[in-house]
Amino acid sequence: MIQFVPQLINLFATLILMLSFAMISQRRIVSLINLFTLQGAALVAASILLGYATNQPDLYVSAGLTLVLKVILIPWLLHRVIRRLNVRWDVETLINIPTTMLVGIVLVIFSFSLALPISRLSSSMAGGSLGIALACVLLSFMMMITRSKAVPQVIGFLSMENGLIFAATTVTSGMPMIVEFGIALDVLVGVLILGVFMFQIREKFDSLDIHHLEALKED
Repeated sequence: MIQFVPQLINLFATLILMLSFAMISQRRIVSLINLFTLQGAALVAASILLGYATNQPDLYVSAGLTLVLKVILIPWLLHRVIRRLNVRWDVETLINIPTTMLVGIVLVIFSFSLALPISRLSSSMAGGSLGIALACVLLSFMMMITRSKAVPQVIGFLSMENGLIFAATTVTSGMPMIVEFGIALDVLVGVLILGVFMFQIREKFDSLDIHHLEALKED
């Protein structure tokens, strides 16, 4: 079983990368949240597999935190927010979807080129997944800067954090538990604050388009 763990982790890493591509091309916000939930589930599976192979209980704790926050609690909060705000579509992007996908491919190639020397120095059995983790971070960052509404930007931020956790898990075989708890608390508080922020934008401007915030400069 253990000899198949690296292949299974690479499989889940590929799934995480494919979900990142699907997220940058997705216009429907409900589907975007569902894709984020699947990405979190893939991260949980990869953490459990690596914890089993390396016999590190900290990775099980990390998987549990990701399951509770990224697969259950945060998606539920986001679905609740969009239901209350009556938001279903995000059709406005700074660049069109085909161009976004081409830029995404370039970012993936750049990520693998940048991560290759570092991966060779890693002693982890999944050290080769660093390029995928870095690509997920860059794709999530691109989603944040190419979307004009608040909800997809929140999901982009959370997906970026998924990529960072995946990098720490696969390359260094996990972070100290106190760091994991701190990150989990920061993410939860950040989502709650951003939820309040979205309600305030909607109440003042009757829209979640962050371009309306430029009107505050005139007040």
